[in-house]
Amino acid sequence: MSEYIVSARKYRPDSFETLIGQDTIAQTLKNSIIRGKLAHAYLFCGPRGVGKTTTARIFAKAINCSNPSPEMEPCGQCESCISFQEGRSYCIHELDAASNNGVEDIKNLMDQVQIPPQVGKYSVYIIDEVHMLSTAAFNAFLKTLEEPPAHAIFILATTEKHKILPTILSRCQTYDFNRISIPDMVFNLRNIAAKEGVKIDDESLHVIAQKADGAMRDALTIFDQTVAFCGTDVKYEDVIRNLGVLDYDYSFDLVDDFLAGDYGKALLTFDEILSKGFNALHFCSALSSHLRDLMVTKNGGLEALLELPESLKSRYVEQANRCSLKFLYDALSVTTACEAGYKQAVNPRLHIEFALMKLSFLMKAPGTADQPPIVAEGDVRHDVKVAAVSEGREISKPAEPTQALPRERKRPAKTGSALSLNAILEEGETKKVEKKAPVISDEMPDDETILSAWKAIPEEFKAMSQIRLANTLENAEVEIETTGDGKTVTFKVSNEAQRKWIQENRLLSLEGNLQKKTGSSKIRLEVGVIPMEEKEAQPYTDQEKATALMGQNGELRNLVKDFGLETR
Repeated sequence: MSEYIVSARKYRPDSFETLIGQDTIAQTLKNSIIRGKLAHAYLFCGPRGVGKTTTARIFAKAINCSNPSPEMEPCGQCESCISFQEGRSYCIHELDAASNNGVEDIKNLMDQVQIPPQVGKYSVYIIDEVHMLSTAAFNAFLKTLEEPPAHAIFILATTEKHKILPTILSRCQTYDFNRISIPDMVFNLRNIAAKEGVKIDDESLHVIAQKADGAMRDALTIFDQTVAFCGTDVKYEDVIRNLGVLDYDYSFDLVDDFLAGDYGKALLTFDEILSKGFNALHFCSALSSHLRDLMVTKNGGLEALLELPESLKSRYVEQANRCSLKFLYDALSVTTACEAGYKQAVNPRLHIEFALMKLSFLMKAPGTADQPPIVAEGDVRHDVKVAAVSEGREISKPAEPTQALPRERKRPAKTGSALSLNAILEEGETKKVEKKAPVISDEMPDDETILSAWKAIPEEFKAMSQIRLANTLENAEVEIETTGDGKTVTFKVSNEAQRKWIQENRLLSLEGNLQKKTGSSKIRLEVGVIPMEEKEAQPYTDQEKATALMGQNGELRNLVKDFGLETR
């Protein structure tokens, strides 16, 4: 049985040309070799698996190669290159700072630095995970790092640059390595799969690349794991099952359910996902990413922001064309809020299910305008009627949102026998629902009509014992502005908390009520906050309160004056 070598080691780059995703750094290092301007210390920093140590090895081979190419690539055939490949080089040294992080280890290194190279021009010291050195070891290393022998070059590699002492950073040329992009990883994985005789589709390669999170070494490790599970014929279904990744189809189906207003099907899909062992928070994150990709697809000039296989882009375009930009924005707001509040939720499953219901109610019944539903107290059928009234549509019979209510039972035909109590109640409820809504026109009302209608709204809330809301609306400052297609009524409340609550819970129902009272669909309602500079100073002390009260009441002022009373 032949010795097996993992892909991360077998296909490790051995030249600048084969480096992946670090073209700028590779070109800079090659230019420094060509021009003979080598620094005595380099710091390679960046995330894991992006090629820091690999680049350090290639650079060390190139500067010691006796027969490099015109592009400064190591030849791989001279004594220096062969000895390094066989692990017996005496001019290229590697030190793991994670296990050699004390002062004594640095002292040994300083003694070794004084020995000139036997083969090649330079002794190169590659110190990996250099941030693991202790503070004392760093301080002991400072003098040697600043003024090493002419033949010594240090290459420090780290994933945590912020842990390096500033005095060390100031003595090194710093190179920041980037995460490897998904297209670059897919390209490299495709070439390796061809060399290994593995048949795999682009969707599977994209899943592996996304799972690797910018690290090529992780991508190769996942690739080996996938081949071990699937064999040489890799299927997309096997990949997502092996890696525990949520299928794209779930996100596409859920958005279709939201567009149709079918919250029941959305809940069943979520239950199926949980039954397969997927994490609920990961599901919510995947749905947010899908909505984000749809929003990016909606704009034709943002293709560069999409990291998707070509086979999926057409599906995204088709679904994005069926979604309005407002729907995608509102849906993304719901999912991101759901993610933010997930860990604080007492019942996490209900928390996500409620978010799915909200997403399903973002769209109304087929044939209506694409606006979010009115969230108000009372019967659901009443909310649908108010939403229709806010758009100026006349309703002659109850509007029923898609999948929101069960089909109503037909009333039994009247007979000569006495009616049951249930039949009487059902008949009374039906008559109440079938009341005809007032007709709303497209005519523009004048400002006095609007103000008169607005003043009547707080009285309605007082009659419903909602005193705090009634007082808030009654004390609000009202401004009316004429726009191109109607009039915008802005009422300002005293603080941001009131504005936010009304915006989220009452604004749409208030707008529909105002349109109904004025008989016009040309009115739009907005809520704002009174600026601090416009607010009157509120009396605080007893004396200030008494003075304010006397200013409002002339009789009280005269009484204080006649009897010589003090205000304190």
